[in-house]
Amino acid sequence: MMKKFGFFWIFILSLFSVNSIADDITEFDYPFLLGNWYWFSNQQDGIESEGEKYRAMHVMFKSDYQFAMRLLRVDGKVEQWTGNYDIDDTNITFISPNEDDQMHSYLLNYNRFVLDGAHFTKLAPEHLAGNWRTKTISGQDVADNIAEFALSLRPDFLFSAEISNQAGKTKEHRGVYYLEDDQIVLLYEDGQQDNQFVLNGNNTLTLSNEHFGMEAVLRRE
Repeated sequence: MMKKFGFFWIFILSLFSVNSIADDITEFDYPFLLGNWYWFSNQQDGIESEGEKYRAMHVMFKSDYQFAMRLLRVDGKVEQWTGNYDIDDTNITFISPNEDDQMHSYLLNYNRFVLDGAHFTKLAPEHLAGNWRTKTISGQDVADNIAEFALSLRPDFLFSAEISNQAGKTKEHRGVYYLEDDQIVLLYEDGQQDNQFVLNGNNTLTLSNEHFGMEAVLRRE
């Protein structure tokens, strides 16, 4: 029984390996910055900046140091621009063609971005957040005695994952996740693991890892 259960731990490593091969976003120095951030004015008449009043702002950061920004003015007009950004531990600089470079101070954690005092909220892709449970698991490192894999992805970018075998023994990880395009990285105390994900409608999530030859199809609970 112990030998069989050893395969269970191999599968744990395949999903949460400390030594997994790093892909692009796992090598990015500020991974929590990646994604879509939104700011909304808490005042009906908006917030004034450089002579204009703004009601909302959206900024998207990519791991190739590209950004896209849209600002909604109180009068309904939208200002937008794209370009590159530079970042260190305290400042971020937006660099756009035909515009002066703009340097701003910021604070950042896994779900909080404060830009010059403005608080932004990050949103995950639609339908990704929720509680998921395996329908099927396959792959070269998946043992026959794996009974279930449950994954909870919260909208605030916290996650928990639990795998159980047929003997009822379980292993759980909790941490934070970040993502870009179809890549999701689960970051926890002892390491991290990145997978590709596909959302099929509202109720099916497929996770795959080509390095470990693993694929898991999960249903929303």
